[in-house]
Amino acid sequence: MDTMRDRFAPVLTQILDEDPRVAVVLAEIGAAPFAGAARRHPERVINVGIREQLLVGAGAGLALAGMRPVMHTFASFLVERPFEQVKLDFGHQGVGGVLVSAGASYDVSSGGFTHMAPGDVALLDTLDGWRVHVPGHPDEAEVLLRRAVGAGGDAVSDSREYVRLSVQSNREALPVDGERFLSVREGRRGVVVAVGPMLDNVLAATEGLDVSVLYATTIRPFDDAGLRRAVDASGSADVVIVEPYLAGTSTRAANDALADVPHRVLGLGVGRRELRRYGSVEEHVVGHGLDARALRERISGFLLSRGSSAGPSAAAPVSSAATPGPSAAAPVAAAATPGSSAAAPLPSAAAPA
Repeated sequence: MDTMRDRFAPVLTQILDEDPRVAVVLAEIGAAPFAGAARRHPERVINVGIREQLLVGAGAGLALAGMRPVMHTFASFLVERPFEQVKLDFGHQGVGGVLVSAGASYDVSSGGFTHMAPGDVALLDTLDGWRVHVPGHPDEAEVLLRRAVGAGGDAVSDSREYVRLSVQSNREALPVDGERFLSVREGRRGVVVAVGPMLDNVLAATEGLDVSVLYATTIRPFDDAGLRRAVDASGSADVVIVEPYLAGTSTRAANDALADVPHRVLGLGVGRRELRRYGSVEEHVVGHGLDARALRERISGFLLSRGSSAGPSAAAPVSSAATPGPSAAAPVAAAATPGSSAAAPLPSAAAPA
């Protein structure tokens, strides 16, 4: 199966051929697959070299001129390094564009921490109006990319979109729409939200547990109504969010969605502690407790810490779909556990600020 990034260049090349208002801006990385498009559309395939601030600034200039720019490089160079340009050139100027990243949190682990961006979505959360898409399969990446670019309409879109591509992928694509969470499994003892490529491990981790599983590929704006429906249907306001980036990134959004009901939220994801041995993607998954075996312990531990039952199979072995390797973390009981962010039980209907 091809990767999400393998799918990116052919899909965007087709869009470039079809819509003369779309442009792509590159910073050397990922330029080779656009060689043919650059020959056909030299004015709309722009490689600024290793100048990431210019990458974003040039994209904003194209947007100000009425174009729909797509900017692409590794996440750490696309969101973190030129963050001032993202904030000012797009947000302050009030123009739209599409950021498409590769590398995710630790896909390029051999490159060290300079090539890792577990905080990219949290960083964009400090800005207003960004839509964030985290596909879990190449087919979903194509759907979400086409929706984000919005080519072919009567007017050029002015939305600000971030599409986060990764080499991590679920086995099967689901029918995503760029708006709502999908209900994948229904249960009565809590709700687990799996974001993008975390779905397969979450499904393996929760096999036999009496919990609902929601699948999120568009995480901003957060699907408040979808979470509320799942909580109402399950009868439990215990929520776990499993994200492939910084743990706790979406706990505030979930708290806001459930502000008028007593609830608990646990955020699982990449821990704040830097893993200084490069390792492989799979080793980083285990190191951050995001493999199926560790997720089962942490999800069960959170649900049982309230005194609720996660079902008769809570202690059963995880299914064979789990990532091999020992558990990286003990059951979660507090926010101090690496790779997690937990909200304490609310004493009233008010959510934390």
